[in-house]
Amino acid sequence: MLTHAEPATGHDSTTQGDIGAYAWVVFALTVGLLLSDYMSRQVLNAVFPMLKSAWNLSDTHLGSLSSVVALMVGVLTFPLSVLADRWGRIRSIALMAAMWSLATLGCAFSTNYHEMLVARAFVGIGEAAYGSVGIAVVLSIFPARLRSTLTAAFMAGGAFGSVLGMALGGAVAAHLGWRAAFGAMAGLGIVLLVCYRFSVTEPRLACLRPADARPCVRGKTARMSFRALMKGLFSTKSVVCAYVGSGIHLLTPAAVWAWMPSFMNRYYSMPTGKAAMSAAMFVLATAVGMVVCGNLADRFSKHERERRWSMAAVFCVICFALLTIGFRMQPGTAQLLVIGAGMFFCAGATGPSGAVVANLTPPSIHASAFATLTLANNLLGLAPAAVLTGFVADRIGLLGALQLVPFAPAVAAIVFVIGKRNYGVDIHRVNALREQAVR
Repeated sequence: MLTHAEPATGHDSTTQGDIGAYAWVVFALTVGLLLSDYMSRQVLNAVFPMLKSAWNLSDTHLGSLSSVVALMVGVLTFPLSVLADRWGRIRSIALMAAMWSLATLGCAFSTNYHEMLVARAFVGIGEAAYGSVGIAVVLSIFPARLRSTLTAAFMAGGAFGSVLGMALGGAVAAHLGWRAAFGAMAGLGIVLLVCYRFSVTEPRLACLRPADARPCVRGKTARMSFRALMKGLFSTKSVVCAYVGSGIHLLTPAAVWAWMPSFMNRYYSMPTGKAAMSAAMFVLATAVGMVVCGNLADRFSKHERERRWSMAAVFCVICFALLTIGFRMQPGTAQLLVIGAGMFFCAGATGPSGAVVANLTPPSIHASAFATLTLANNLLGLAPAAVLTGFVADRIGLLGALQLVPFAPAVAAIVFVIGKRNYGVDIHRVNALREQAVR
């Protein structure tokens, strides 16, 4: 029978001093691959102006090159994550990293829009399950009391990767052309893959897991029926709200990350390299904000876990207010500062959402649970963000499109409030199911 619980007692009792150095090595390498993942994904945004000029593309076409990656991730993350739980998470991670690196190299050799679109689709296929499988590996070897912080820090790796992809990609493109930018990202991914494959193994990870979680890694998941899996993933209203709220609120950072280089190029007359570097600072603000907001959520919810929902809603409301004001201000330093402040909070609900999902699902299906979260993040936020913004920009201008983007976190805040109202009842129910199963 499937069981759910707040953090298992044995795992949660682990203290900071009990966390071995190898666990942090695993965390660093796993986040390193996530950096490569997003560098390969976001380098495209840095060269938008070059591709638009070289191939005479519309904003809708440019947006589709970005969105196709998130679309593939959204469609394939769940089935590939379930397969990873059965086939082996470490082997799956290695295969995924190899695929997105080679596909990024394929982008460098593309000669037209359609070839680039296919190559970008394969980047998405390679990246599809990495986020869910990677965070499942990390959470399996750390104490549950750090879940919001670890989830936020891990997901922030995507934002930091976006910073590096845009900044380094823009710099390389400015000196060597856009093809070299894609090639550089591919080369880095291959190097990190080799380091990961020789350093992280399933037997060594098994030694780091608490005794109550070790049997859950493969055996139970392999015997679990599809119906039981679905019941575990969607057993409560609150966990569904976490999926939906997280997905909707990520539409904002995805849209701004994709179009900020073009915004700086068009409205501040910056050349490609400088525009990409400037835009990367806004992504950096998002990355730092994710970690800080995740840590704040853990601290404020130490004794009242329902506060994670309140914190998530507050972060979304602050983002909505700041970006709504920022994109309506006149171009200048003040506008950029306000937009930057809004970007600090725009992905702040990521940590609390991931912690709730982990708390309401058993370790044996954490990869599948985070695959479901990733599915919601991509289909509701990351996938439609760039192409939808580009579609609107073709009709009312890029600035007008960006002025509509902040309404997404406002909707997400409402979803998080609904989740909080159901969370207390849901936690009592899943704990009762767990106790019943133990007896």
